[in-house]
Amino acid sequence: MKAFIAPPAKIPFYLKIGIWISKRVTGKDLLPPKLLAWYPKTAISSGILESLVANGKKDLDKRILKLVRIQSSFAVSCPFCVDMNTFEFEKVGITEVEMSSIQRLIDINEVQTFSIREKIAMEYASCISKSPISIPSTLVQELKKNFSEREIVILAATVAQVNYWARLLQGLGVPPAGFSDKCNLKSFSSDIASS
Repeated sequence: MKAFIAPPAKIPFYLKIGIWISKRVTGKDLLPPKLLAWYPKTAISSGILESLVANGKKDLDKRILKLVRIQSSFAVSCPFCVDMNTFEFEKVGITEVEMSSIQRLIDINEVQTFSIREKIAMEYASCISKSPISIPSTLVQELKKNFSEREIVILAATVAQVNYWARLLQGLGVPPAGFSDKCNLKSFSSDIASS
């Protein structure tokens, strides 16, 4: 599987620094930063967006942010995003059973380990990731009851970021990065291609 386009033969030096950083952070030589070199403004703005994402230090905890990223990735059917966002999910305490419920292989209500906040955040992520966006008033009430205004903005921004990457990368035909073998991404990718 290849992207629709190849990276440019010459990549500006200042973008090579960002490519090096992404390789160092992920341990992979990722294709997206190289493709974005065709239009450096997009490469720079995407890098800034990625660097400023909520990371759980002073924001929502890492587990809930990871659950939201994973849920958004599946909701927008982006193999690359699923691959990137499911990588090392167990390091933040997400179990195989929880992953199965996010993939809709088992009913989320059968999983007793999700907190109320996590379930609400994942439902919110699903709603934001659909087109057209439709958020039931009952969900808005639950959000307001369980999250601060700051936390709601962080949730919405996190989901929007995943959606940004999904649309951009799918628009360029970027295949999965090859991180995860635990989510059966091969069949997930073929399911997307057939729909």
